[in-house]
Amino acid sequence: MALTKDEIKKSYPLPVYNYKVEIAGVAIAFTEVSGLTIEYNTSTYIESQTASGIAGTRTLYMPAQLKPVNITLKKGMVRVTSVATLYKWISTATINQLEKKDIYVRLCDEQGKAVISWKVINAFPTKLDAPSFDAKSNDAAIESMSLMADGVVIEEA
Repeated sequence: MALTKDEIKKSYPLPVYNYKVEIAGVAIAFTEVSGLTIEYNTSTYIESQTASGIAGTRTLYMPAQLKPVNITLKKGMVRVTSVATLYKWISTATINQLEKKDIYVRLCDEQGKAVISWKVINAFPTKLDAPSFDAKSNDAAIESMSLMADGVVIEEA
């Protein structure tokens, strides 16, 4: 059975390489984004089974509070942009003026239009890693920033 172009668009997965990252509305190119996770802590309740007539206890597991989100962003070192974007943001923590920012990671279709977006709420940097240096390598210098956030919201365009 032949599929139409619209059916193919709706039924095939999107490739992971076509995405955009925006920090506080500014688009920044990253080579890798990981940790877009929604996860809950759980609470355990143990109760007696009086209504069922079965001897012993019954254990119930219930969702509790939302766990904080830990995200890692990796990008190639670029003169001007790297220091202005990531270093200046994390360095504000030393003067207790750290600004939390919303981050959007947008998965795009073949025309570059956002199809699904992950909104990272109130993110702030917790770690900035310099590239690994190796005199025997000709790889690009990749810096990495770890962020913590209040949560992730997934939106479909």
